[in-house]
Amino acid sequence: MLSLRTPQHSIRKRGRPARVTRTGVALLLGSLVGSGCDCAPKTRNPLDTMGKVTVRAKGHDFESWIADDEAERQRGLMFVTADQMTPPSTGVERGMLFVFPNDQPANAGFWMKNTGIPLDIAFIRSNGEIVRILTMRPYDESNYQPGAPYRFALEVNAGVFNRLGIARGDTFEIPATVLQNAR
Repeated sequence: MLSLRTPQHSIRKRGRPARVTRTGVALLLGSLVGSGCDCAPKTRNPLDTMGKVTVRAKGHDFESWIADDEAERQRGLMFVTADQMTPPSTGVERGMLFVFPNDQPANAGFWMKNTGIPLDIAFIRSNGEIVRILTMRPYDESNYQPGAPYRFALEVNAGVFNRLGIARGDTFEIPATVLQNAR
């Protein structure tokens, strides 16, 4: 038998005090437990419907989903799991390449809403040069800004760029066909 030793709390409702009783709390808890409450998000990111491209920096390949329209850029890697980002057995890193039809201003950043894995982001000029790399924390809704205009952004698992020695000023090779499809 569940025994709750909580005091009764008074809540105002329409000017009259209402009571939250131990019985009410027990019923609420019972309904959550009994319903098998799984509070994890039910949304899955449809990565398998997205195009892919391989980009390269300092001899390292990145198999990347392409986010080249507004809806894909807004969704980004939301709801993607760590296992989806695990590199295939070939050792090629996975990521998402955000492609914009025009240069983005220095204060146009990214956030980690609904993203439960830590990520690195490289902000990249239209000539492939990395202008800034940042590490973003899971579920952090801060605005991660590059501080310089950029045309692309590449998100990968946190720590990958550092491990591979990829830094600001390095250059990514991005296929010309990627720009042609940007919307």
